[in-house]
Amino acid sequence: MANEITKILDTITPQQYNAYMQQYTAAKSAFVQSGIAVSDERVSKNITSGGLLVNMPFWNDLTGDSEVLGNGDKALETGKITAGADIACVLYRGRGWAANELTGIVAGSDPVRAVLNRIGAYWLREDQKALIATLNGIFATGTGGEKGALEETHVSDQSKASTGIDAGMVLDAKQLLGDSADQVTAIAMHSAVYTKLQKDNLIQYIQPTTATINIPTYLGYRVIIDDGIAPTGDIYTSYLFRTGSIGLNTGNPSGLTTFETSREAAKGNDMIYTRRALVMHPYGVKWTGAEVAEGNITPSNTDLAKFKNWQRVYEPKNIGIIALKHKIGK
Repeated sequence: MANEITKILDTITPQQYNAYMQQYTAAKSAFVQSGIAVSDERVSKNITSGGLLVNMPFWNDLTGDSEVLGNGDKALETGKITAGADIACVLYRGRGWAANELTGIVAGSDPVRAVLNRIGAYWLREDQKALIATLNGIFATGTGGEKGALEETHVSDQSKASTGIDAGMVLDAKQLLGDSADQVTAIAMHSAVYTKLQKDNLIQYIQPTTATINIPTYLGYRVIIDDGIAPTGDIYTSYLFRTGSIGLNTGNPSGLTTFETSREAAKGNDMIYTRRALVMHPYGVKWTGAEVAEGNITPSNTDLAKFKNWQRVYEPKNIGIIALKHKIGK
């Protein structure tokens, strides 16, 4: 078995692993499939070139009132278009696994194959943990007079109502985006909230022509279920998303070995190591890095969840994420 395991591992290259992860994320991620998370080739190239931050400059909207034309004696004034800077942090993450050949012999199955079959799902869960930590950070409540990045503009707090989430709450929440509210396409929630909506017969299912599974919807919004969106006491948070509101980009810096193996021959252990460089960024809220734990070269999920590390840079209605706080009801 040891020779067979070594042959399996020898056939996998970092390039094959990178392609596999891209395909797996595209096929399996609900955030990608729903259109919430989109990639930008320019950002991916920026990650590949190395560095800890990705700068994403943008042009602000034009301002000022139009002027009444004169009869040849009045000149139009000129305004300026100003630029802003959205900044994303690159997340460098890694994980290793070890499998003992004797364990496989006793169990009657190959532990290395088991690890390889589960790597994609593992990293997908890790990506979603990072996204939820980011959401926690951009919607966190400030302290001592400070305000979180989206605390005042993108939070619909309806947790005082004893009833659970309902259509009125969702519609009130999406209205925070004003005339951009019609671009909301998805809602992410805890499984307990989803189950309550199922009990109330409020979940409908659609089956796209290209899919073989039924996709749950609520009020026409695609439902994404993730228990990482944990409640605080009896208060749950569900998130409304506009298409393309999250940037999900990966890159492969030349100095980063994304997949490699090793073997402890004396102990019969095979080791697998994976590393990734990715950006998972809410467009319009820049990373400031104001409060990062000492020793972290790039932010941990704990760092991502701190409100001081985020600052709004887009006009409010151009940021396509809303947090709806509510109870679950009975």
